[in-house]
Amino acid sequence: MTFKDLALEAPILKALEKQGYTQPTPIQEQAIPILLKGHDLLGVAQTGTGKTAAFGIPILNHLCRDNNAGKGQRKIKALVVTPTRELAIQIAENLTAYSQFTQLRNTVIFGGVKQAQQVKSLRSGVDILVATPGRLLDLMSQGYITFRDLKYVVLDEADQMLDMGFIHDVKKIIAKLPPKRQSLFFSATMPKTIVELSQKMLGEFQRVTIKPEQATAEKVEQGVYFVSKNNKPKLLVHLLEQRSSDSVLVFSRTKHGANKIVKKLDQAGIRSAAIHGNKSQNMRQKALGDFKEGKLKVLIATDIAARGIDVDELSLVINYDLPNVSETYVHRIGRTGRANASGIAFSFCMAEERPYLKDIEKLIKQQLPRLGEHPFMEEGDSIETMTTNPPKKARPKNRNFSRANRSKKRR
Repeated sequence: MTFKDLALEAPILKALEKQGYTQPTPIQEQAIPILLKGHDLLGVAQTGTGKTAAFGIPILNHLCRDNNAGKGQRKIKALVVTPTRELAIQIAENLTAYSQFTQLRNTVIFGGVKQAQQVKSLRSGVDILVATPGRLLDLMSQGYITFRDLKYVVLDEADQMLDMGFIHDVKKIIAKLPPKRQSLFFSATMPKTIVELSQKMLGEFQRVTIKPEQATAEKVEQGVYFVSKNNKPKLLVHLLEQRSSDSVLVFSRTKHGANKIVKKLDQAGIRSAAIHGNKSQNMRQKALGDFKEGKLKVLIATDIAARGIDVDELSLVINYDLPNVSETYVHRIGRTGRANASGIAFSFCMAEERPYLKDIEKLIKQQLPRLGEHPFMEEGDSIETMTTNPPKKARPKNRNFSRANRSKKRR
């Protein structure tokens, strides 16, 4: 199937062609026909599967067919609610790209910045609003937002909303929506609270599930290094030395840990930046912008802050800390190997993290390849059932790469 087979409006197709989109991803192929027919949808899929296009294209197509859309005084006809500022910005950017040959207009609102500019955009009129829950409720209570003309609503990353404590805000928002609407609900996992929330939001719906192993195993080469806590920084520097030209996203379980990694890399002459909730919005946007543009090759992120990261040429993800929730592993490595590209994901595992590794392997139904010995092995870092041949791409490049050259390239 290609996008041309979906009977989309010409301006939407033209935009997709310009973006280089030809064949839909599995979730797009399954979800778009359902949404074009006007059904409610429950989508179970994680980051990196193409969800934004899966819900964005049908909504834009509906609005494009509406003769009144983009004309006269604009009213909010579609709402997308998402947990983080970075993800909200990314969704708005994608919607702008998909609608560039239409008269449709979107705007994005989020907390952490003054509201004046966002209010100005709302007053000028928008067709699609992308928002984080807190700022959305604030501006609703101040009377700047009305949903009288709303036809489409998307709740994205619902499980992350739960993790971040937004679930009550989301329930308040849902209560204010008009009953006659098309509702789309996306979540990577479906714990009981999320199931109950989806039942409140959706009418008669169809379900699309993209299993984690489908999204991780095929295009991402994965492997694990057993390493002590004290030697993790040394191993990270060692791997980054060997991949000096790659864009690398490093995951830390905590904000404090992310800051420590930046310091360790700086001591080794490797320039990096951290993004997490304690960083100002401007600092996060600057780091993310530099990373996307290739000015910064190494970005350290916590899981929540990473939700808005969408980098075309991201070739390597490193799990400096293994996540204690196995589904989070799927989110993380979904950052690489997107679309038609292949990617690599390395994980560091110390003794205390081995139970997390077992949970991850149980979820993805495969054993992660053991990547063999490294220069920082200790007695406790025994390699259980180690594979003799690690993935080809995992082998070091530029073994004689000097610290001087490395420092020069990364700054």
